Amino acid sequence: MQHCIWRMLGIALVAAIAVPQAPAYAQAGDPPNPYRTVENWAKLPDGRKWGQTISVDIDRDGRSIWVFERCGGTSCDGSEVAPILKIDPSGNVTKSFGAGMFVFPHGLHVDRDGNVWVTDGRGKGAKGHQVHKFGPDGKVLMALGKAGVTGDGPDAFNSPSDVLVAPNGDIFVADGHGGETNARIVKFSKDGTFIKAWGKKGSGPGEFIVPHRLAMDSSGRLFVGDRSNNRIQIFDQDGKFVAEWRQFGRPSGVFIDRNDTIYVADSESNTTQNPGFKRGLWIGSAKDGKVSALIPDPVPAKEGTGPGTGSAAEGVAADADGNVYGAEVDARKLMRYVKK
Repeated sequence: MQHCIWRMLGIALVAAIAVPQAPAYAQAGDPPNPYRTVENWAKLPDGRKWGQTISVDIDRDGRSIWVFERCGGTSCDGSEVAPILKIDPSGNVTKSFGAGMFVFPHGLHVDRDGNVWVTDGRGKGAKGHQVHKFGPDGKVLMALGKAGVTGDGPDAFNSPSDVLVAPNGDIFVADGHGGETNARIVKFSKDGTFIKAWGKKGSGPGEFIVPHRLAMDSSGRLFVGDRSNNRIQIFDQDGKFVAEWRQFGRPSGVFIDRNDTIYVADSESNTTQNPGFKRGLWIGSAKDGKVSALIPDPVPAKEGTGPGTGSAAEGVAADADGNVYGAEVDARKLMRYVKK
């Protein structure tokens, strides 16, 4: 009998070790907020107004930022406004491009060479459902997917939400935005050749419901903001599941800096949707998952899941000086947070 008991305990121990678990960090109250808010620091030219500001990333200089916004409104359909903006540390727009190319701006990523990658999350006519690569000067260098065409094969997307380029040049696309769209990660070589795809709609390991954002840490692990599953999933670059983290809320945006500090924008948690978490920008370690700070959303959370119940910030990034940026959708702002 004693031998059987020890055998059962051994099996249970092996099973516990074999399944990656999200680290649990009990917090006595909210994490501290060591930042102060700076509003209206970015100056748009010629009387232009912000549209829904969906994504933000850092230029290769470490201090300038790139922003993807919806042409002064809720989409770029029919607009000739340039939605891709480069802004210097003083808040001045120094470059803009992409006019007339997009339906619904969504993801933005700046690679190590300074190229700007973006996703168009909807389609109309001969536009949309694509990933575009621009040089730093705005020259179009590559397009992935079929313009205006949806699909789940190796050469088409359905509402691509984000894009990321690994240090070796491999391209990762978070393909899907809920509903009847896709729910997968698609990997390409640096020249755009399809390598593989993984994932399907669901809540198990390697499954997604709105794979909304991508980030990569210094060890090359791929972080996927699996928003409607209230978690970040972590994979190796071949798609092998490593772990899931739920301590950073409901991730609309994910950014990891060169020191492996992770910044997560939770724009949707409320009393009925991921209850127990506050909306805002969660900050911690991408190495061990420990939460260290929270920049809270100043707008009170509402119940439900319809329009207006999410907060503003869906995109997040941090520059080399430690300033944090929030790309606000509902409020149509670009916020800056600096250390107190």
